[in-house]
Amino acid sequence: MFRRRNSDAPDVLDADEAPEPFADADDRQPRSSLTPKKAGPTPKRSEAEANRRGPYRAPTDRKSAAKAGRDRDKSDRVRRNEALARGEEWAMPPKDRGPVRALARDVVDSRRGLAEYYLIAVVPIFVLLFLRVGRLQLIADALVILILIIVIGEGYLVGRRVERLARERFPGKSTRGVKLYSALRGTQMRKLRIPKPRVNRGDPV
Repeated sequence: MFRRRNSDAPDVLDADEAPEPFADADDRQPRSSLTPKKAGPTPKRSEAEANRRGPYRAPTDRKSAAKAGRDRDKSDRVRRNEALARGEEWAMPPKDRGPVRALARDVVDSRRGLAEYYLIAVVPIFVLLFLRVGRLQLIADALVILILIIVIGEGYLVGRRVERLARERFPGKSTRGVKLYSALRGTQMRKLRIPKPRVNRGDPV
């Protein structure tokens, strides 16, 4: 029953030598793990969402979103039309872009042609045609043929001049369709031409 005490066994500590127990549960945790105090009150959920969204707030319903889209499209169209009227190339359709087409516009705008007034002559011709008077209808038919000859002949001559100048000034550039382009611009009244003329009548081109 009684065994000899092993000499390697540790001695039993006295009550005075035993480590002091922790004063409370908080003393068992390291100081670094303590939760820091809050810097301020917790923001409301609505304030936090507003801060995340930033200054832009999207429309909350489809009606407002559609109206905002229409307003943007309208402002873009107005800005593009103003740039087109000023002759800025980025706003032009492809048929009006390039140095050859710009030259064609300058040549047409620098001259005074009869073809641009054909719309004014068309109104009395239609009146004569509806009167159903034999002699007046003959006059109206003759005027229609005369207007066609003027428009076609003038457009052909101006188109040839534009094509010749374009080949001299812009060698290597395509002149395809420039004759028809010049003829059609010549049939428009000067005030209604888009892009607007950038040269005055009689200016050298």
